[in-house]
Amino acid sequence: MKQIAILGSTGSIGTQTLDVIRRNSSEFQVTVLAANSNDELLEKQIHEFNPRFAVLSDESAYQRLKSRYSGATEILGGRQAFIDSATVDEIEIVVTSMTGFAGLEPTVKAIKSHKTIALANKETLVVAGEIITKLAREYNVKILPVDSEHCAFFQCLNGENPKSIEKLLLTASGGPFRGKSREDLKHAAIDQVLAHPTWNMGKKITVDSASLVNKGLEVIEAKWLYDVDYDRIQVVVHPQSIVHSMIQFCDGSIIAQLATTDMRLPIHYALHYPNRIESDLPRLDFWQMKDLTFEKPDLETFRGLKFAYEVGKAGGTLPTTFNAANEIAVAEFLKGRIKFLQIYDIIEETISRRTNKKNPALEDLYAEDLESRETAKSILEKLK
Repeated sequence: MKQIAILGSTGSIGTQTLDVIRRNSSEFQVTVLAANSNDELLEKQIHEFNPRFAVLSDESAYQRLKSRYSGATEILGGRQAFIDSATVDEIEIVVTSMTGFAGLEPTVKAIKSHKTIALANKETLVVAGEIITKLAREYNVKILPVDSEHCAFFQCLNGENPKSIEKLLLTASGGPFRGKSREDLKHAAIDQVLAHPTWNMGKKITVDSASLVNKGLEVIEAKWLYDVDYDRIQVVVHPQSIVHSMIQFCDGSIIAQLATTDMRLPIHYALHYPNRIESDLPRLDFWQMKDLTFEKPDLETFRGLKFAYEVGKAGGTLPTTFNAANEIAVAEFLKGRIKFLQIYDIIEETISRRTNKKNPALEDLYAEDLESRETAKSILEKLK
């Protein structure tokens, strides 16, 4: 049985990972469950999966669970315990399904402990792609992308020479506002932003999908996963979300990966890799499908994607700045404190105020994340 740690077990990807494990219970043992603050759901997961360790990074949530739980699982609390949980000796695979910059440090720890990484935390590669990919080579660690688009690329490359890639065709649903103008989005409400037409995801990533920031993060992630220049990563809007991504090769051939809009499929693939194992997950029915359409993204209305290409090409600490500003802005939007389009304004002004540092070390990235968040907060104060 493969021993697994799930970092972010109470979130969208974490709960779907546990569902995949539930359906394949003879193949996997959950050794670590780690979450931020949802102690009630974590407790239910503990009772079902009986991990050796369960961790809550939020101290208050940890104290609540610790006070009422009695069982064999060891309950740990605090940010450092969360990070260290990725290094438990018997763990083979670490599923990094937490959201945001917070995923970087535990991923680094897991790589240095020679764990296979099932990567659902795209921000890790966005802010530290060069460092992470270098570490993975140094420690001979596999990074298996769980993101549906990057899992699609990974599968399309199976048996192919990566040097034969001509172009990565990264598909995007377009989100709930596809075809809308800036004027249409001036008063976009939270419930409209969260009404994604094809995917059921957590709130933060759903907002990012609506702004196309999420697709921008995936562009930067693709650069590091597949060693392809930004000019050869083309975003294609595909509203049906059936084609999860495509690769165009040097001979002009294109290989695509198609599937239902179910994140359990890429999770299932990553957990069983290098084998492709039978699943009972939903299938596509080509007799029921109608048109599959493709469009060019609107970079002027959905500026998040344009910003991502710009900071990605600039490199250094700017991708960290971009990510930090977006995390702050999205949190404020979800609290109803700013308008949807102001997310772009906060990102743009934060980037303009920060100085890019080339060839950063990890310590530089941690510092830049903190300082960029403070810059974004000061910009927010002006908007209120």
